[in-house]
Amino acid sequence: MPLELIEKKQKKSRPIYLLANGDLENAGLDGTALAWADNNGFSGDAGRVLILPGAEGAIGGALFGLGKADEAKGALACGTLARTLPEGDWHFATKPADPFLSSLGIALGAYAFTRYGKKPGKELRLAVPAGVDHAHIKRIVEGVFLTRDLVNTPTNDMGPNALEEAVRKLARQHKAKLSVTKGDDLLKYNFPMIHAVGRASAEAPRLIDMVWGEKNAPKVTLVGKGVCFDTGGLDIKPASSMLLMKKDMGGAANVLGLAAMIMAAGMRVRLRVLIPAVENSISANAFRPGDILTSRKGLTVEIGNTDAEGRLVLADALALADEETPDLLVDMATLTGAARVALGPDLPPFYTDDEALADELGKAAAAVEDPLWRMPLWAPYDAKLASKVADMNNATSDGFAGSITAALFLKRFVERASSWAHFDIFAWNPAERPYGPAGGEAQAIRALERVLSKRYGG
Repeated sequence: MPLELIEKKQKKSRPIYLLANGDLENAGLDGTALAWADNNGFSGDAGRVLILPGAEGAIGGALFGLGKADEAKGALACGTLARTLPEGDWHFATKPADPFLSSLGIALGAYAFTRYGKKPGKELRLAVPAGVDHAHIKRIVEGVFLTRDLVNTPTNDMGPNALEEAVRKLARQHKAKLSVTKGDDLLKYNFPMIHAVGRASAEAPRLIDMVWGEKNAPKVTLVGKGVCFDTGGLDIKPASSMLLMKKDMGGAANVLGLAAMIMAAGMRVRLRVLIPAVENSISANAFRPGDILTSRKGLTVEIGNTDAEGRLVLADALALADEETPDLLVDMATLTGAARVALGPDLPPFYTDDEALADELGKAAAAVEDPLWRMPLWAPYDAKLASKVADMNNATSDGFAGSITAALFLKRFVERASSWAHFDIFAWNPAERPYGPAGGEAQAIRALERVLSKRYGG
Protein backbone atom coordinates (compact mmCIF):
# COMPACT_ATOMS: atom_id res chain seq x y z
CA MET A 1 0.00 0.00 0.00
CA PRO A 2 1.26 3.54 -0.74
CA LEU A 3 0.36 4.47 2.83
CA GLU A 4 1.56 2.29 5.71
CA LEU A 5 -0.78 1.76 8.64
CA ILE A 6 0.94 1.22 11.96
CA GLU A 7 -0.43 0.48 15.43
CA LYS A 8 1.75 2.70 17.59
CA LYS A 9 2.53 6.39 17.30
CA GLN A 10 6.17 7.02 16.43
CA LYS A 11 8.35 9.40 18.44
CA LYS A 12 8.50 12.01 15.67
CA SER A 13 4.90 11.55 14.54
CA ARG A 14 3.06 14.76 13.68
CA PRO A 15 -0.47 15.52 14.90
CA ILE A 16 -3.57 15.87 12.73
CA TYR A 17 -6.26 18.10 14.24
CA LEU A 18 -9.79 17.57 12.93
CA LEU A 19 -11.74 20.81 13.28
CA ALA A 20 -15.35 21.65 12.62
CA ASN A 21 -16.19 25.02 11.15
CA GLY A 22 -15.70 27.73 13.76
CA ASP A 23 -14.30 25.35 16.38
CA LEU A 24 -10.67 26.51 16.37
CA GLU A 25 -10.78 27.95 19.87
CA ASN A 26 -11.73 24.55 21.34
CA ALA A 27 -9.08 22.52 19.53
CA GLY A 28 -6.37 22.80 22.18
CA LEU A 29 -3.99 24.62 19.84
CA ASP A 30 -1.39 27.01 21.21
CA GLY A 31 -1.40 30.70 20.42
CA THR A 32 1.10 30.41 17.58
CA ALA A 33 -0.99 27.75 15.81
CA LEU A 34 -4.17 29.78 16.28
CA ALA A 35 -2.49 32.86 14.85
CA TRP A 36 -1.17 30.85 11.88
CA ALA A 37 -4.66 29.51 11.17
CA ASP A 38 -6.17 32.98 11.41
CA ASN A 39 -3.53 34.54 9.15
CA ASN A 40 -4.13 31.77 6.56
CA GLY A 41 -7.90 32.11 6.63
CA PHE A 42 -8.46 28.65 8.06
CA SER A 43 -11.77 28.31 9.87
CA GLY A 44 -12.50 24.58 9.50
CA ASP A 45 -14.17 24.62 6.08
CA ALA A 46 -14.85 21.10 4.81
CA GLY A 47 -11.84 19.46 3.20
CA ARG A 48 -9.44 22.35 3.85
CA VAL A 49 -5.94 21.33 4.94
CA LEU A 50 -3.45 23.66 6.58
CA ILE A 51 0.09 22.58 7.46
CA LEU A 52 1.29 23.99 10.78
CA PRO A 53 4.87 25.24 11.18
CA GLY A 54 7.10 23.77 13.87
CA ALA A 55 10.36 24.82 15.44
CA GLU A 56 13.25 25.83 13.18
CA GLY A 57 11.26 25.55 9.98
CA ALA A 58 10.05 22.00 10.63
CA ILE A 59 6.50 20.80 10.03
CA GLY A 60 4.57 20.91 13.27
CA GLY A 61 1.30 19.24 12.30
CA ALA A 62 -1.80 19.72 10.18
CA LEU A 63 -5.33 21.07 10.52
CA PHE A 64 -8.17 19.40 8.61
CA GLY A 65 -11.54 21.07 8.21
CA LEU A 66 -14.69 19.04 8.82
CA GLY A 67 -17.04 21.82 7.76
CA LYS A 68 -20.40 22.57 9.34
CA ALA A 69 -22.29 19.82 11.10
CA ASP A 70 -25.03 19.82 8.45
CA GLU A 71 -22.59 19.43 5.53
CA ALA A 72 -22.21 15.68 6.19
CA LYS A 73 -19.08 15.10 4.12
CA GLY A 74 -18.44 11.74 5.80
CA ALA A 75 -15.41 10.18 7.40
CA LEU A 76 -13.90 9.11 4.07
CA ALA A 77 -13.35 12.81 3.34
CA CYS A 78 -10.16 12.42 5.38
CA GLY A 79 -8.73 10.82 2.26
CA THR A 80 -7.75 14.32 1.12
CA LEU A 81 -4.97 14.18 3.72
CA ALA A 82 -3.21 11.40 1.82
CA ARG A 83 -2.51 13.77 -1.06
CA THR A 84 -1.78 16.90 0.97
CA LEU A 85 0.27 15.80 3.98
CA PRO A 86 4.06 15.91 3.64
CA GLU A 87 5.95 12.62 3.91
CA GLY A 88 6.54 11.07 7.29
CA ASP A 89 4.69 9.78 10.34
CA TRP A 90 1.28 11.13 11.35
CA HIS A 91 -1.39 10.45 13.96
CA PHE A 92 -4.80 11.82 14.87
CA ALA A 93 -4.47 14.34 17.69
CA THR A 94 -8.26 14.73 17.58
CA LYS A 95 -10.19 11.47 17.87
CA PRO A 96 -12.29 11.08 14.71
CA ALA A 97 -16.02 10.48 15.06
CA ASP A 98 -15.44 7.23 13.15
CA PRO A 99 -11.78 6.22 13.64
CA PHE A 100 -12.05 3.19 11.35
CA LEU A 101 -13.52 5.05 8.36
CA SER A 102 -11.30 8.08 8.82
CA SER A 103 -8.21 5.85 8.75
CA LEU A 104 -9.63 3.91 5.80
CA GLY A 105 -10.30 7.16 3.94
CA ILE A 106 -6.67 8.23 4.21
CA ALA A 107 -5.48 4.79 3.08
CA LEU A 108 -7.85 4.79 0.09
CA GLY A 109 -6.90 8.36 -0.78
CA ALA A 110 -3.26 7.35 -1.12
CA TYR A 111 -3.96 5.28 -4.26
CA ALA A 112 -2.05 6.04 -7.46
CA PHE A 113 -2.06 4.09 -10.73
CA THR A 114 1.65 3.83 -11.55
CA ARG A 115 1.85 1.03 -14.13
CA TYR A 116 2.68 3.31 -17.05
CA GLY A 117 5.29 5.56 -15.54
CA LYS A 118 3.51 7.77 -13.06
CA LYS A 119 5.73 8.25 -10.04
CA PRO A 120 4.67 6.46 -6.84
CA GLY A 121 3.11 8.56 -4.14
CA LYS A 122 5.00 9.89 -1.16
CA GLU A 123 5.76 7.67 1.81
CA LEU A 124 3.25 8.25 4.57
CA ARG A 125 2.73 6.32 7.79
CA LEU A 126 -0.42 6.69 9.83
CA ALA A 127 -0.78 5.44 13.38
CA VAL A 128 -4.35 4.17 13.56
CA PRO A 129 -6.34 5.16 16.64
CA ALA A 130 -6.53 2.69 19.52
CA GLY A 131 -9.07 -0.05 18.94
CA VAL A 132 -9.00 0.18 15.15
CA ASP A 133 -8.30 -3.13 13.38
CA HIS A 134 -5.58 -2.04 10.96
CA ALA A 135 -5.41 -5.54 9.43
CA HIS A 136 -9.09 -5.21 8.47
CA ILE A 137 -8.40 -1.85 6.84
CA LYS A 138 -5.49 -3.39 4.95
CA ARG A 139 -7.71 -6.19 3.57
CA ILE A 140 -10.26 -3.69 2.33
CA VAL A 141 -7.66 -1.38 0.83
CA GLU A 142 -5.90 -4.20 -1.01
CA GLY A 143 -9.22 -5.39 -2.47
CA VAL A 144 -10.16 -1.87 -3.57
CA PHE A 145 -6.73 -1.22 -5.07
CA LEU A 146 -6.88 -4.52 -6.98
CA THR A 147 -10.21 -3.45 -8.45
CA ARG A 148 -8.93 0.02 -9.37
CA ASP A 149 -5.77 -1.35 -10.99
CA LEU A 150 -7.72 -3.83 -13.12
CA VAL A 151 -10.22 -1.22 -14.31
CA ASN A 152 -7.55 1.40 -15.01
CA THR A 153 -5.44 -0.94 -17.15
CA PRO A 154 -6.23 -0.44 -20.87
CA THR A 155 -7.47 -3.33 -22.94
CA ASN A 156 -4.19 -3.82 -24.81
CA ASP A 157 -2.88 -5.05 -21.43
CA MET A 158 -6.18 -6.27 -19.92
CA GLY A 159 -7.88 -8.41 -22.51
CA PRO A 160 -9.39 -11.83 -21.74
CA ASN A 161 -5.91 -13.41 -21.51
CA ALA A 162 -4.64 -10.86 -19.02
CA LEU A 163 -7.85 -10.94 -16.98
CA GLU A 164 -7.49 -14.70 -16.68
CA GLU A 165 -3.91 -14.26 -15.50
CA ALA A 166 -5.04 -11.74 -12.88
CA VAL A 167 -7.48 -14.33 -11.52
CA ARG A 168 -4.74 -16.98 -11.58
CA LYS A 169 -2.49 -14.70 -9.55
CA LEU A 170 -5.22 -14.16 -6.95
CA ALA A 171 -5.98 -17.89 -6.85
CA ARG A 172 -2.31 -18.73 -6.26
CA GLN A 173 -2.09 -16.13 -3.49
CA HIS A 174 -4.98 -17.72 -1.58
CA LYS A 175 -4.58 -21.35 -2.70
CA ALA A 176 -7.88 -21.39 -4.55
CA LYS A 177 -8.75 -23.81 -7.35
CA LEU A 178 -9.11 -22.46 -10.87
CA SER A 179 -10.56 -23.87 -14.07
CA VAL A 180 -11.07 -22.14 -17.41
CA THR A 181 -13.39 -23.11 -20.27
CA LYS A 182 -12.09 -21.41 -23.38
CA GLY A 183 -12.81 -20.96 -27.09
CA ASP A 184 -14.83 -23.70 -28.77
CA ASP A 185 -14.88 -25.64 -25.50
CA LEU A 186 -17.55 -23.13 -24.48
CA LEU A 187 -19.82 -24.78 -27.03
CA LYS A 188 -18.78 -28.27 -25.94
CA TYR A 189 -19.62 -27.52 -22.29
CA ASN A 190 -22.75 -25.49 -23.04
CA PHE A 191 -21.90 -21.82 -22.67
CA PRO A 192 -23.16 -20.73 -26.10
CA MET A 193 -23.90 -17.08 -25.37
CA ILE A 194 -20.45 -16.42 -23.88
CA HIS A 195 -19.00 -17.95 -27.04
CA ALA A 196 -21.24 -15.94 -29.38
CA VAL A 197 -20.40 -12.60 -27.80
CA GLY A 198 -16.65 -13.17 -27.71
CA ARG A 199 -15.93 -15.21 -30.81
CA ALA A 200 -15.10 -12.20 -33.05
CA SER A 201 -12.16 -11.17 -30.86
CA ALA A 202 -8.53 -12.05 -31.53
CA GLU A 203 -8.46 -13.38 -27.95
CA ALA A 204 -10.71 -16.36 -27.31
CA PRO A 205 -13.72 -15.92 -25.02
CA ARG A 206 -13.67 -17.93 -21.80
CA LEU A 207 -15.43 -18.66 -18.54
CA ILE A 208 -13.10 -18.35 -15.53
CA ASP A 209 -14.17 -20.39 -12.51
CA MET A 210 -12.40 -19.99 -9.14
CA VAL A 211 -13.36 -21.92 -5.99
CA TRP A 212 -12.06 -21.41 -2.43
CA GLY A 213 -13.04 -22.54 1.05
CA GLU A 214 -14.48 -25.58 2.77
CA LYS A 215 -16.79 -27.66 0.61
CA ASN A 216 -19.53 -27.86 3.26
CA ALA A 217 -19.51 -24.16 4.20
CA PRO A 218 -22.31 -21.82 3.04
CA LYS A 219 -22.04 -21.26 -0.70
CA VAL A 220 -21.39 -17.68 -1.75
CA THR A 221 -21.04 -17.21 -5.51
CA LEU A 222 -19.90 -14.01 -7.20
CA VAL A 223 -20.43 -13.45 -10.93
CA GLY A 224 -18.69 -10.52 -12.64
CA LYS A 225 -19.14 -9.18 -16.15
CA GLY A 226 -15.75 -9.42 -17.83
CA VAL A 227 -16.27 -7.62 -21.14
CA CYS A 228 -12.72 -6.37 -21.56
CA PHE A 229 -13.73 -3.96 -24.31
CA ASP A 230 -17.09 -3.25 -25.85
CA THR A 231 -17.27 -1.82 -29.34
CA GLY A 232 -21.00 -2.44 -29.29
CA GLY A 233 -20.48 -5.17 -31.87
CA LEU A 234 -22.22 -4.72 -35.21
CA ASP A 235 -24.51 -2.21 -33.47
CA ILE A 236 -21.34 -0.21 -33.06
CA LYS A 237 -21.02 2.51 -30.46
CA PRO A 238 -20.06 6.06 -31.49
CA ALA A 239 -16.42 6.88 -30.84
CA SER A 240 -17.22 9.02 -27.80
CA SER A 241 -19.01 6.10 -26.16
CA MET A 242 -15.97 3.83 -26.55
CA LEU A 243 -13.54 6.07 -24.67
CA LEU A 244 -14.20 4.36 -21.32
CA MET A 245 -15.00 0.88 -22.58
CA LYS A 246 -11.82 -0.51 -21.02
CA LYS A 247 -13.90 -0.35 -17.81
CA ASP A 248 -16.61 -2.67 -19.14
CA MET A 249 -14.95 -5.45 -17.15
CA GLY A 250 -15.59 -3.42 -13.98
CA GLY A 251 -17.98 -6.08 -12.69
CA ALA A 252 -15.25 -8.70 -12.90
CA ALA A 253 -12.76 -6.33 -11.27
CA ASN A 254 -15.13 -5.64 -8.40
CA VAL A 255 -15.97 -9.27 -7.65
CA LEU A 256 -12.23 -10.04 -7.65
CA GLY A 257 -11.64 -7.21 -5.18
CA LEU A 258 -14.43 -8.57 -2.97
CA ALA A 259 -13.10 -12.12 -3.31
CA ALA A 260 -9.68 -10.90 -2.19
CA MET A 261 -11.25 -9.41 0.94
CA ILE A 262 -13.22 -12.60 1.68
CA MET A 263 -10.25 -14.91 1.30
CA ALA A 264 -7.83 -12.69 3.20
CA ALA A 265 -10.32 -12.57 6.09
CA GLY A 266 -10.73 -16.34 6.10
CA MET A 267 -14.51 -16.08 6.07
CA ARG A 268 -16.39 -19.30 6.73
CA VAL A 269 -17.78 -19.67 3.21
CA ARG A 270 -17.32 -21.83 0.16
CA LEU A 271 -16.58 -19.04 -2.31
CA ARG A 272 -17.03 -19.38 -6.06
CA VAL A 273 -16.15 -16.65 -8.54
CA LEU A 274 -17.38 -16.88 -12.14
CA ILE A 275 -16.14 -14.42 -14.77
CA PRO A 276 -17.21 -14.62 -18.42
CA ALA A 277 -14.22 -12.88 -20.03
CA VAL A 278 -14.77 -11.68 -23.60
CA GLU A 279 -14.17 -8.79 -25.94
CA ASN A 280 -17.21 -7.64 -27.94
CA SER A 281 -15.45 -7.07 -31.25
CA ILE A 282 -16.40 -6.69 -34.89
CA SER A 283 -15.35 -9.28 -37.45
CA ALA A 284 -16.84 -11.51 -40.12
CA ASN A 285 -17.97 -13.99 -37.47
CA ALA A 286 -19.46 -11.46 -35.03
CA PHE A 287 -22.95 -12.23 -33.78
CA ARG A 288 -25.66 -10.16 -35.49
CA PRO A 289 -28.86 -8.29 -34.75
CA GLY A 290 -31.70 -10.73 -35.36
CA ASP A 291 -29.68 -13.81 -34.42
CA ILE A 292 -31.37 -16.21 -32.03
CA LEU A 293 -29.09 -17.74 -29.40
CA THR A 294 -29.88 -20.70 -27.18
CA SER A 295 -28.61 -20.09 -23.67
CA ARG A 296 -27.15 -22.60 -21.23
CA LYS A 297 -30.49 -22.65 -19.45
CA GLY A 298 -32.25 -23.56 -22.70
CA LEU A 299 -34.05 -20.26 -23.08
CA THR A 300 -33.77 -18.78 -26.56
CA VAL A 301 -32.77 -15.15 -26.93
CA GLU A 302 -33.39 -12.96 -29.96
CA ILE A 303 -30.66 -10.35 -30.41
CA GLY A 304 -32.33 -6.97 -30.60
CA ASN A 305 -29.04 -5.16 -30.07
CA THR A 306 -25.48 -6.50 -30.06
CA ASP A 307 -24.55 -3.71 -27.65
CA ALA A 308 -26.66 -5.40 -24.97
CA GLU A 309 -24.06 -8.15 -24.73
CA GLY A 310 -23.20 -8.02 -21.03
CA ARG A 311 -26.47 -9.63 -19.99
CA LEU A 312 -25.86 -12.45 -22.46
CA VAL A 313 -22.53 -13.53 -21.00
CA LEU A 314 -23.83 -13.04 -17.46
CA ALA A 315 -26.88 -15.20 -18.22
CA ASP A 316 -24.78 -18.27 -19.05
CA ALA A 317 -22.60 -17.74 -15.98
CA LEU A 318 -25.62 -17.18 -13.72
CA ALA A 319 -27.27 -20.32 -15.05
CA LEU A 320 -24.15 -22.33 -14.12
CA ALA A 321 -23.97 -20.71 -10.69
CA ASP A 322 -27.66 -21.38 -10.06
CA GLU A 323 -27.31 -25.10 -10.81
CA GLU A 324 -25.63 -25.78 -7.47
CA THR A 325 -28.21 -23.79 -5.46
CA PRO A 326 -25.90 -21.29 -3.73
CA ASP A 327 -26.93 -19.71 -0.44
CA LEU A 328 -26.08 -16.29 -1.86
CA LEU A 329 -25.58 -15.39 -5.52
CA VAL A 330 -24.31 -11.91 -6.37
CA ASP A 331 -23.63 -10.53 -9.83
CA MET A 332 -21.93 -7.24 -10.61
CA ALA A 333 -21.78 -5.54 -13.98
CA THR A 334 -21.27 -2.22 -15.71
CA LEU A 335 -24.51 -3.10 -17.42
CA THR A 336 -26.59 -0.08 -18.43
CA GLY A 337 -26.29 3.60 -19.12
CA ALA A 338 -29.86 3.81 -17.85
CA ALA A 339 -28.61 3.24 -14.29
CA ARG A 340 -26.37 6.30 -14.62
CA VAL A 341 -29.22 8.38 -16.07
CA ALA A 342 -31.40 7.42 -13.11
CA LEU A 343 -28.87 7.68 -10.27
CA GLY A 344 -25.65 9.17 -11.63
CA PRO A 345 -22.15 7.68 -11.38
CA ASP A 346 -21.89 7.70 -7.57
CA LEU A 347 -24.98 5.75 -6.54
CA PRO A 348 -25.21 2.23 -8.00
CA PRO A 349 -28.60 0.53 -8.01
CA PHE A 350 -29.06 -2.99 -6.75
CA TYR A 351 -31.92 -5.42 -7.25
CA THR A 352 -33.09 -8.28 -5.06
CA ASP A 353 -36.29 -10.00 -3.93
CA ASP A 354 -34.66 -10.87 -0.59
CA GLU A 355 -36.02 -8.29 1.86
CA ALA A 356 -33.59 -9.27 4.63
CA LEU A 357 -30.60 -8.94 2.30
CA ALA A 358 -31.86 -5.60 0.99
CA ASP A 359 -32.13 -4.32 4.56
CA GLU A 360 -28.63 -5.54 5.41
CA LEU A 361 -27.18 -3.94 2.29
CA GLY A 362 -28.87 -0.61 2.95
CA LYS A 363 -27.56 -0.45 6.50
CA ALA A 364 -24.08 -1.60 5.48
CA ALA A 365 -23.88 0.95 2.65
CA ALA A 366 -24.65 3.76 5.08
CA ALA A 367 -22.31 2.43 7.76
CA VAL A 368 -19.23 2.19 5.51
CA GLU A 369 -20.03 5.12 3.18
CA ASP A 370 -20.36 2.89 0.12
CA PRO A 371 -23.57 4.30 -1.40
CA LEU A 372 -26.24 1.98 -2.82
CA TRP A 373 -29.87 2.42 -3.81
CA ARG A 374 -32.40 -0.38 -4.13
CA MET A 375 -34.38 -0.44 -7.36
CA PRO A 376 -37.46 -2.59 -8.03
CA LEU A 377 -37.68 -5.80 -10.00
CA TRP A 378 -40.92 -4.42 -11.42
CA ALA A 379 -42.69 -7.48 -12.85
CA PRO A 380 -44.98 -5.61 -15.31
CA TYR A 381 -41.88 -4.47 -17.22
CA ASP A 382 -40.92 -8.08 -17.89
CA ALA A 383 -43.22 -8.01 -20.91
CA LYS A 384 -40.89 -5.49 -22.54
CA LEU A 385 -38.44 -8.36 -23.14
CA ALA A 386 -40.94 -10.28 -25.30
CA SER A 387 -39.95 -11.67 -28.69
CA LYS A 388 -42.24 -12.90 -31.47
CA VAL A 389 -39.81 -15.66 -32.45
CA ALA A 390 -37.88 -16.59 -29.27
CA ASP A 391 -38.41 -16.90 -25.53
CA MET A 392 -37.12 -13.37 -25.01
CA ASN A 393 -35.25 -10.44 -26.55
CA ASN A 394 -32.01 -9.08 -25.13
CA ALA A 395 -33.16 -5.48 -25.61
CA THR A 396 -36.35 -3.48 -25.34
CA SER A 397 -37.66 -1.18 -28.03
CA ASP A 398 -39.12 1.75 -26.11
CA GLY A 399 -35.98 2.97 -24.31
CA PHE A 400 -37.65 3.05 -20.90
CA ALA A 401 -36.51 1.48 -17.60
CA GLY A 402 -33.33 0.07 -19.11
CA SER A 403 -31.65 -0.88 -15.85
CA ILE A 404 -34.79 -2.56 -14.51
CA THR A 405 -35.41 -4.58 -17.68
CA ALA A 406 -31.76 -5.68 -17.73
CA ALA A 407 -32.17 -6.93 -14.15
CA LEU A 408 -35.38 -8.72 -15.12
CA PHE A 409 -33.54 -10.37 -18.01
CA LEU A 410 -30.93 -11.74 -15.60
CA LYS A 411 -33.59 -12.82 -13.10
CA ARG A 412 -34.91 -15.36 -15.62
CA PHE A 413 -31.65 -17.29 -15.25
CA VAL A 414 -31.79 -17.55 -11.45
CA GLU A 415 -34.30 -19.98 -9.94
CA ARG A 416 -32.60 -22.16 -7.34
CA ALA A 417 -30.34 -19.77 -5.42
CA SER A 418 -31.61 -19.08 -1.92
CA SER A 419 -30.84 -15.38 -2.38
CA TRP A 420 -29.75 -13.30 -5.39
CA ALA A 421 -28.71 -9.69 -5.84
CA HIS A 422 -27.72 -7.81 -8.99
CA PHE A 423 -25.57 -4.65 -8.91
CA ASP A 424 -25.51 -2.31 -11.92
CA ILE A 425 -22.29 -0.42 -11.17
CA PHE A 426 -20.34 2.31 -12.96
CA ALA A 427 -16.87 1.31 -11.65
CA TRP A 428 -15.45 4.76 -12.37
CA ASN A 429 -14.85 8.10 -10.67
CA PRO A 430 -15.46 10.82 -13.27
CA ALA A 431 -13.62 13.31 -11.04
CA GLU A 432 -11.19 13.17 -8.13
CA ARG A 433 -12.73 12.38 -4.75
CA PRO A 434 -11.14 12.59 -1.31
CA TYR A 435 -10.86 8.79 -1.15
CA GLY A 436 -9.60 8.24 -4.68
CA PRO A 437 -8.50 9.88 -7.92
CA ALA A 438 -10.45 10.02 -11.15
CA GLY A 439 -10.47 6.59 -12.77
CA GLY A 440 -11.40 3.04 -11.91
CA GLU A 441 -13.35 2.58 -8.70
CA ALA A 442 -14.67 -0.14 -6.42
CA GLN A 443 -18.40 0.19 -5.85
CA ALA A 444 -20.64 -1.84 -3.52
CA ILE A 445 -17.91 -4.27 -2.45
CA ARG A 446 -17.16 -2.56 0.85
CA ALA A 447 -20.87 -2.74 1.72
CA LEU A 448 -20.98 -6.38 0.63
CA GLU A 449 -17.86 -7.13 2.67
CA ARG A 450 -19.60 -5.78 5.76
CA VAL A 451 -22.70 -7.89 5.15
CA LEU A 452 -20.64 -11.03 4.58
CA SER A 453 -18.40 -10.34 7.60
CA LYS A 454 -21.44 -10.10 9.86
CA ARG A 455 -22.86 -13.32 8.41
CA TYR A 456 -19.76 -15.43 8.08
CA GLY A 457 -17.04 -13.85 10.24
CA GLY A 458 -13.75 -12.34 9.22
